[in-house]
Amino acid sequence: MKMKAFFSKLKDIRLNRWQRILLIIVLAGIVISAPYIIEDNYVLHILILCGIYVCLTLSLNLIIGWSGQFSLGHVCFYGMGAYITTLLITQQNMGFFQATLLSTLLTSIFAMLLCLPTLKLRGDYLAVITLGFGEVFRLFLTNAVDLTKGPAGIPNIPDPVLFGFEISSKQAYFYFIAIVVAVFLFFMKRFNNSGFGMAMMVVNEDDIAATALGINVVKYKLWGFVIGGGMAAMIGSFYAVYMGMISPTSFAYAESIKMVSMVVLGGMGSIPGSVLGAVLLTALPEVLRSFSEYRMVVYGALMVIMMIFRPEGIWARSNRMLNEYKIRAFESVKK
Repeated sequence: MKMKAFFSKLKDIRLNRWQRILLIIVLAGIVISAPYIIEDNYVLHILILCGIYVCLTLSLNLIIGWSGQFSLGHVCFYGMGAYITTLLITQQNMGFFQATLLSTLLTSIFAMLLCLPTLKLRGDYLAVITLGFGEVFRLFLTNAVDLTKGPAGIPNIPDPVLFGFEISSKQAYFYFIAIVVAVFLFFMKRFNNSGFGMAMMVVNEDDIAATALGINVVKYKLWGFVIGGGMAAMIGSFYAVYMGMISPTSFAYAESIKMVSMVVLGGMGSIPGSVLGAVLLTALPEVLRSFSEYRMVVYGALMVIMMIFRPEGIWARSNRMLNEYKIRAFESVKK
């Protein structure tokens, strides 16, 4: 009960404009100085992975927490972004940013085509369908040897170049992912507080009530998949150039389960929850690595305890929206 009261008080804290600006300045200062303070490249690597999973969790949470569609195939969009970008760079000599834009567009179209036949499905049925698509995609990557080089993967992916500067060091990639995370958070904050995002939440809570209010349920569920899939493809492009090689094993079923766990642990439909869930489930296994024999036992026990005392997640979305945003939803929603 004490833990629940603590999180409840934490969520009710409202910062004024100048306090928010000061907080952003402090966080920016910490991010800018981090590579100079942290000399261990392994620690920087973990921080970069935290950034990648924060973006992936935000994109999946948009599908699960906002539009209310339980997807177990999110790794498919993540992998499509990585592979399309890699093929465009290595075979078509396209620049990283142009390849990323094209792969994001193509993946978003694929997400729309995947979503259309499944719009009337919900719960376990949708989860099974998306899981099947994820496995089909992995098998395609494994067997399309001429295109993807099969299980061996595609090595020697060149580093991206921005304004003549090659991003190759851990420090440069850290700043790169920090910018990407900031863009994702800004977008999700604006989306969350918009009428479009609020209407999507109404669809999530009760699609029958949403229809009665004049909200086009099909439209919002479709856009949830399209936007979430495009976001996942974008961060998949970053993953490909950061790792320098990709293979089908990087986009297996376990990755989807990991992303879903981050969403559920942090809190569905919650931006701070997405960040906390992603950071904890990425960093905690590494922190417990020194207890190699008992690492997974301790990790599993902590997850069980968390689900017992905070089943709605660390930072649930209840009581986190200002009334003005709720009102705005019904002013701007159109069929």
